This record gives sequence, C-alpha cells and structure tokens, in this order.
Amino acid sequence: MADEIDFQTQLKSKVREQLKSVRVGFLLGAGSSFLEGQGYPLADTLWAKIQNHVPEPQKTEIQAILDDGVTGIEAALDLVDPGGVVDQPHRHLVADAIAEYFRSLDAPLNCHRTFVSLLSRRNEASTTVFTLNYDPLIERAAEKEQVRVLDGFYGHEHAFFDPGSFLHDIAVLQTSARGGVRRRDIQPWVWLIKLHGSVGWYASDETGYCRTGFNSDLPEGAKRLMIPPQHRKATDTVLRPYSNLWSEFRERLTQGPKPINRLVTLGYGMGDQHVNAVIEGAMARTNFTLIIIAKSLSDGVFNYWSEKRSAVIVTENRSALYGQVGPGHPTLWSFESIVEEMNR
Repeated sequence: MADEIDFQTQLKSKVREQLKSVRVGFLLGAGSSFLEGQGYPLADTLWAKIQNHVPEPQKTEIQAILDDGVTGIEAALDLVDPGGVVDQPHRHLVADAIAEYFRSLDAPLNCHRTFVSLLSRRNEASTTVFTLNYDPLIERAAEKEQVRVLDGFYGHEHAFFDPGSFLHDIAVLQTSARGGVRRRDIQPWVWLIKLHGSVGWYASDETGYCRTGFNSDLPEGAKRLMIPPQHRKATDTVLRPYSNLWSEFRERLTQGPKPINRLVTLGYGMGDQHVNAVIEGAMARTNFTLIIIAKSLSDGVFNYWSEKRSAVIVTENRSALYGQVGPGHPTLWSFESIVEEMNR
C-alpha cells in the first residue's frame, strides 16, 4: 500500500509540474466534453443519440450492420461507405445528425470557463488547444470569460476561413512621447485548432469555407464541415480546410520555430492512428513530453504508450510514469480534475 501511495504521489506531482511548465499544448477528446453525462455523448453511445436524426433508408442500413454484431458507428460507416469512387451519403447524413443533436444540447460551461481563463493567465503570448470534438464548449466558454480565441476564421454571420491567420500575431503598437514606436503584447490568447471540423462549419461553392453560428441553419446547398467518426477520416484530413489545420498540428508539435514541448491529451483514448502518428513524430524530440489523461485505455493502447520513456499516463485503474507502470489514480484521470490542478 505504501508503494502504491508513493507512486500516486509522484504521478500527481509530475502532472502538476508539467501543467505549470511553459510551451504546453492541449489535445481534447470526447472525454473532455462528457462532463459526467451533462455534456456531449461519448462514441459508444453516439448512435443511440443521433439515429432518429438520420433519414431512411440510411438509418436502417446502418442499424442492420450494428445488429449483425459490428461494434460502433465508426465500424458501421466503414462498411456502408468504404471510400470508393462514388461518394455514399451515409457519412454526410451522420455528420448532419450529429450537428442536429448537438444543437439541442445546453452543456454546462463552468469547467471550460475555468480552463480558458487559466490559459489566458499563463505567462506566454498564446496557448494552443487542439480538439477532435465538434462541440462549441471552448468557444462559448471563452466568450463568457472574454478570452480571445483564434480558430482560423474571420467575420461575423458567415466567417470565412483564412489559413494565413495562423501566422498572425496580436500586439499593440504604442507611440512614445519621443515619437518612437514599441510593441506591447496583449493579454494571452488561445489558438483553437479543430482537427475534425465543428458544428457551424460549412463549405459553399459560392463563399468557400465558412463558419456560422452554432445553432444557425446552413445556407442552402452548403456541405457541413465535420469529419464523421469513421476510419477513413484519415484520408479526409488531406483535403482543405482540414489539411491546413493538420499542417498546424504537425508544425506545432514537430516542425515549427517554437514547437510545444508538452502535449496534454484530455479525454482522448489514443485510438486514431492519424493523430497518433503526429504525436509519435513529436516524441522523437528529446525535449518533448506526452501526458495522457483518460478514464481508461484499451490494453493494447496502454501497453504501447506506457513503454515510452517520455510519456506520463493517468487512468482510473493504471498509470505509467516514464516507462514505470503503477496503479491508477482515483480522480486525476478526468478533465475536471486536471482543470483543478491547473487552478492550484
């Protein structure tokens, strides 16, 4: 028991140390938006929530595959829409259904408000948050806290996507009494890079890639920009605007002039290989640390990442600290608990 408590103490101390270090980036998965069931659904319950928003006959076709024993909407979509020459409608209808269901939810913002507020108080010009989620929790929380969030779009009713915005900086140029000009950085802001698209994003032949209000209807003929849960989603990331977002992901982890030195994944089960490939590229650096925070990981996933000498893993039942495997932590595995640690 003493060894177990000692390991948990070391684990918590190391996580806290990493969270308070500089050049920390965050990667949010579905677990960060679940909020103890008051937020957005996890993948294993998603189909039950959205199926009534999927029109026939596609709903019946997907359900028949699930009834045959296929596990999860992701695997089912792979079977009905394998990515052939002729684009099948199922994936687009599922994305529409997710958006419709998400529009009906009013998730609490308290935890996310604290999160973005803490990011805005860091002693750095900006912090990068990558997310695999479609929900608007970060944006809504930031608006409540009056924290600047830059997501690659400019505009109001139908904001337009500008990939060059990721090269921009925010500062105030002040004129001195002698007529000189000096630069003063403003309050830190958050770069929000939504790798799989988002509610309110769409593509239009007339206006290009745009973002409207989260609960607004899309213009007639527009296609929703949300990569649905499907294994072939990796191929979609090479298409605009996703390709621009993924370039930022790779650059900020491996190639950029000021790459992040620590990536904290929150509520991500490490199940997307196209995401993991970028993370592994970053782990080739000698000054990079990966911190995985999740309620649980599959045996294969845990065994793979727990061997990494530059990884810290916290789950409810088991953890790893730079290659040393030990017991889990009863509370530290949740998004909410990490926000509490950041606030200490």
